[in-house]
Amino acid sequence: MDLGLKGKRAIVCASSRGLGKGCAEALAAEGVDLVLNGRTPGTLEATAEAIRAAHGVSVETVPGDIATDDVQARLVEAVGTPHILVNNAGGPPPGDYTDWDRADWQAALDANMLTPIMLMKAVLPGMIDRGWGRIVNITSGAVKAPIPVLGLSNGARAGLTGFVAGLSRQVAKDGVTINNLLPGPFDTDRIAQTLEGAARAQGRTVDEIKEERKAQNPTRRFGEADEFGAYCAFLCSRQAGYVTGQNLLMDGGAYPGTL
Repeated sequence: MDLGLKGKRAIVCASSRGLGKGCAEALAAEGVDLVLNGRTPGTLEATAEAIRAAHGVSVETVPGDIATDDVQARLVEAVGTPHILVNNAGGPPPGDYTDWDRADWQAALDANMLTPIMLMKAVLPGMIDRGWGRIVNITSGAVKAPIPVLGLSNGARAGLTGFVAGLSRQVAKDGVTINNLLPGPFDTDRIAQTLEGAARAQGRTVDEIKEERKAQNPTRRFGEADEFGAYCAFLCSRQAGYVTGQNLLMDGGAYPGTL
């Protein structure tokens, strides 16, 4: 299927590895020119070079913390008015609500709520003038089914979800769609860190914990970044122009609800 994206330009945040990288690769395979972002310059450049070599698209890089005003400004400056924005940022650390103070909450809100809002605000005028735009926010399955140890993420991402519910309806008439992709357990560095922490706490091996977690999923496995990227690319396609304001769960069927 031709997704109608060849020649378009995209910003993909936190895209040097993991789910962001999966989205960048899937868009590049459709002929989209990219501006990528990541905290580690070496890893970011390696990802950019691999995508250039594999797909022949233009790939620029803006290293740094996406939650800072400077990095956000440089991303937008690098691409002008993008056709596509994929918002992504690492989740806040796990813990107990009794351990989190105001600074912890502010950091979580900055990274996982306010940063995507500010980037949407920056790119929407150009998308509206053009009459076409796609925004995908990578949030978390915890928005659908909160995870107690991820309270910071639950709260910050739920706030973003509420904001997008209203904004997406405001700009739909202008040919701009905004959707949220909610990942469950994917085979990324994030879940590896979670597994290592659980193994230490329980005095077990990482492999034991990993196989146990896989067995709890209806698919008996973790998701792969390329699967996630393909879903993201479809949401950015011309065929998905009638899909907006949605929270699309991708968790292998782990969420047990009917709706």
